[in-house]
Amino acid sequence: QVQLVESGGGLVQAGGSLRLSCAASGRTISTYNMGWFRQAPGKEREFVAGISRFPSNSQYADFVKGRFTISRDNAKNIVYLQMNTLTPEDTAVYYCAADPESRFSSSRFVAEYEYWGQGTQVAVSS
Repeated sequence: QVQLVESGGGLVQAGGSLRLSCAASGRTISTYNMGWFRQAPGKEREFVAGISRFPSNSQYADFVKGRFTISRDNAKNIVYLQMNTLTPEDTAVYYCAADPESRFSSSRFVAEYEYWGQGTQVAVSS
């Protein structure tokens, strides 16, 4: 069993930056593909970024390419999401997720992630 706890959310002005952290406990996540998703009010949860087990290959949703960077520190059991040039459209609850299956790369699909954090709110003002 893996527990995930997100942190780092908050209120920021458009054009600003935030770094989200996802701390895992219970077992190591070094062999898990990890993902960040987000959910805005009235919308479905959507893929933001994913990073594979090893070597750490990453992929991004088109709407964050060039602005967000996902990374992982396996020694600390933490996954990060660096978010730059934020816009009001990025306002959402951001969730960290872990996929324990031995997939070649991270998945973009909510259903393929077994473990989820409680989410952290990101609000971007214009």
